[in-house]
Amino acid sequence: MGITVDNVSKQFGSFKAVEHVSVEIKSGSLVALLGPSGSGKSTLLRLIAGLEKPDSGRILLTGKDATNASVQDRQVGFVFQHYALFKHLTIRQNIGFGLEIAKWKKPRISDRVNELIDLVQLQGMGDRYPSQLSGGQRQRVALARALAIEPGVLLLDEPFGALDAKVRKDLRSWLRHLHDKVNVTTVFVTHDQEEAMEVSDELVVMNHGKVEQIGSPAEIYDHPATPFVMSFIGPVNVLPSHSQIFQRNGFDPTHAEAFLRPHDIIIETSPDAASAPATLDRLVHLGWEIQAELTLEDGQTVSVFLTREQFDQLQLQPSQQVYLKPKKAKSFALQDA
Repeated sequence: MGITVDNVSKQFGSFKAVEHVSVEIKSGSLVALLGPSGSGKSTLLRLIAGLEKPDSGRILLTGKDATNASVQDRQVGFVFQHYALFKHLTIRQNIGFGLEIAKWKKPRISDRVNELIDLVQLQGMGDRYPSQLSGGQRQRVALARALAIEPGVLLLDEPFGALDAKVRKDLRSWLRHLHDKVNVTTVFVTHDQEEAMEVSDELVVMNHGKVEQIGSPAEIYDHPATPFVMSFIGPVNVLPSHSQIFQRNGFDPTHAEAFLRPHDIIIETSPDAASAPATLDRLVHLGWEIQAELTLEDGQTVSVFLTREQFDQLQLQPSQQVYLKPKKAKSFALQDA
């Protein structure tokens, strides 16, 4: 089921939650609505679900206008951050609840529930209660319950937000595999850039109720359309374009700021005509990489990411003087800011 959001706006009092948003979501794709708190991503998800009505614009499902259709008529499954499971029902009963409401026959419900328990890898747990499961297992039950009614669209609002980092990492990999199996058009809301890039086919980056950019994770990261997108998607150094690090590298100084990824800076221990001197303030060991924090002679601070191999070759020490060169920098016209 494809989804078309056509010039949709939604306002709560004086607050413009969603403003003239248009998005095309292909049938069978997995799309992340990504942005900071208050960017409008959850409101947009609720508009697609029918939990909110737009002030203007249209929502189309499979090409048909569903703007005023009820939640039940939209064929959507919705998963909330905090599971919303029935505590007094077993896992099996939770998953089959919607099917009972839909008046499926008991043998058919039993077959469907067994199928979903296998799908979400909770074999042998059907007779347990939610309190007897871990947070990650409960979220799997919530996903199984949403899938039970065979929705055309699966909507997830910060589905892993209440879980710890290790469980989140495991579940988002599991969600990607699950999506590839069931092939349901899936839209999920997150503020976690790594989560969105790891799981989704396409990102919709939102800020202040508007869409900043739509594209694949690689397109968004490598070709950000605005300063906000570059700053929000992955770490970045924001420096004045007249900073020392650019002066000997032919960088265009016509824009006020330049954006430089930490892995797009070269550290050398000897100077040359194209390098800028800097002092190494701190080394942060992150396991698979090292983050070096440095200060240029003009007072600007810079972060640089090094691989383990690069770090071992350079033999860096705090307070050491080193020399920096940018491999690639990006600036934006003032009207884009």
